[in-house]
Formats: sequence, C-alpha cells, structure tokens
Amino acid sequence: MYSRRLYDTINAMQDKIKNKIEKELAAFIRHFDKTYALSRLCPLLFNSIKNFVLRKGKRLRPFLFVVGYLGFAKGAAPGLYKTAISFELLHDFLLVHDDIIDKAAIRRGKPSMHKMLNSSLERFKALKFNGQDLAIIAGDIMYAMAIEAFLSIKENTQRKEKALRKFITAATYTGIGEFIELLAGAKDIERLTKEDIYRIYDYKTACYTFAYPLSCGAILAGAGQKEIERLYQYGMYLGRAFQIKDDILDMFSEESESGKSALTDLQEAKKTLLLWLAYKNSGRAHRLDIKRTLAKPKLNKKDLLKMRRLISASGALKEAMKEALLLLKKAQGTINSCRMRARYKALLKSYSTKLLQMSL
Repeated sequence: MYSRRLYDTINAMQDKIKNKIEKELAAFIRHFDKTYALSRLCPLLFNSIKNFVLRKGKRLRPFLFVVGYLGFAKGAAPGLYKTAISFELLHDFLLVHDDIIDKAAIRRGKPSMHKMLNSSLERFKALKFNGQDLAIIAGDIMYAMAIEAFLSIKENTQRKEKALRKFITAATYTGIGEFIELLAGAKDIERLTKEDIYRIYDYKTACYTFAYPLSCGAILAGAGQKEIERLYQYGMYLGRAFQIKDDILDMFSEESESGKSALTDLQEAKKTLLLWLAYKNSGRAHRLDIKRTLAKPKLNKKDLLKMRRLISASGALKEAMKEALLLLKKAQGTINSCRMRARYKALLKSYSTKLLQMSL
C-alpha cells in the first residue's frame, strides 16, 4: 500500500504525462497536415485520420514508453512526447486494419474507419471500390506517420537506431500474431493448446502494447541490458493478463461500455483463453454447444447470451480472472528487482494494477 502523499504524487505524475500525450497527438496531426498539405490534397482522407486518431482512448502505449524513458533518464529529452505518440499511431494503424479483418462496425464508441468511409461514399453510384479499400490506405499513412513521429526525439544516435529497430520489430510481431490468430480461427478448439493461445497473445498484444513501449523508452534513456530485459519480461506478463481481461470484457460487457460490438470476436470464432477454458472444463453436451456456436456463419444476441451462460457454468470466467491476477503478480515480482527510479517504478506498478482491475 502507498502512503496518501505518494498516492497523490503518482496520480499527479500520471495525469501530467497523459495530458502531454494528448496535446502532442493533436499537435502532430497539425504538423503532419502542414508538412504534407493533406487537408488540401484530400480533405476526406485528412478528416478521417484526424477523427480516428483523436478519439478518446487510454493512450496506454505512449504512456508506458514515457515511463520507461523517464524511469532511467535524468529528464525529458526534446521530442520525447512526439516519439511517444508513435506507439499510439502504430496502434491506430493496426486497429484500422484489424476492424476490416473482423468486419467490425464500431471502434471507441464510433464508426470504425471503413464504416466511416463507406458512409462518405454513399452518394456515389457504381463504384469499383469501397470504404474498406480506402481504410487500408488510411491505415498505411498512419504507419508512415508513426515512423516519422518516432524519429523526433533528440537522443544518442546509436540508442535511437536500436530503439527504432525494436519499434519495427513490434509492428512485425503484431502482424505475425494477427496472421496466426486468423489461422487458429480455422482450427477446431479441441486441437488448440494453452500455449497456442498464449503465442497469439504474446505476438498480437503483449509485444507492441507493453514490452516494446517500455523497453524502447529504457533503451533511449541508456538503461543497462538487464534492466531492459526485466522491463520486457514485465511487459510480456502484463500483456497476457491484459488480453485475458480484454477477452472477458469483449464477452461480458455491453457495447456502450467497451466501445465495440460484443459479438465481434465471437463472430470471427477467435479462440481466446476464456473460450478454451470453457470448452476444456465442460461436459460433452456443452462442448458441442460451444463448437456449434463457433461454427455458425451469423451470430446474434441470443448466441452471445448462451455463450455467456456456458462460460460461467464451466467456471472458465473465474479461472481466467485468476490466471490474469497470477500473471500480474509475476509482472510485479519482475519489476521489483528493476533499478528504475523509485517513483516511476511506483507509477508503473500502480498504473498496471488499476489497468487490470476486474469487477465482473
């Protein structure tokens, strides 16, 4: 437990970092427009990117990058926050493409990028392209924006190159994770193992959301290799726990809470740890129900409610939550031995604990 004074200090630090990230994100959109005249060349493209990027979000990745840096540096280098938002822009690029793959209509409580662009095309007749095609291009531009933003920090050239390579690796591994997950969706759930599911979680979520933002920040700050490795491992544990929580929220939260459709992952037959545990813990009749639901070409709210009952009856919900808390404990154990500056270590531990709170 933290003292009241330290608790207040941690909250103030968190708010300060997040406010700077929000301001830098808006400023970078203006900078990008000024540099490339995007709003003049194609207003629809510029406004779509601006609308999507500036939507309310957790800003988790840039926040962790900043904490990873400030935990080892003497102060904030010029361009630190502009580099930080590269992780948010990478995230947005991945979300745009992910929503196309998942055929998701909602993102952060508003229309997904391809749905937004489809609406803009409604007045045209007999087009040979659609909003999905345009959204792919918009996503690609977001990735270019992310690379440009990453190069902003004024730091040691060798460390900067090393961190950039890690950033590119994060993007690559996330794509690999997405690819593996899609192929796993074609397999029967009984043929998958827990290790298969965690491999997806590691590549698709943990790497670019936790492990690489933290370790990239530490690399740029000049942290030692052991400290970088500890932060990386911490991030991998957190990433698994975060994805388990996200799967639970996707299954049990309403659209108004999560900002996206609860049917999306189920419709795509994504093999989450939650579903795997439900299948593993169920009897023959319930296993058949789970397999039939996952095989249906079109699902509705009735199917979702049925799956919720099957998961709860199997004990999978409690088991998944227990697993997430165990992973959080492992993460906290890893960070305890890290030589990060004390107040940033406390900030990191407090933030991750709040992030993974589950009250279901």
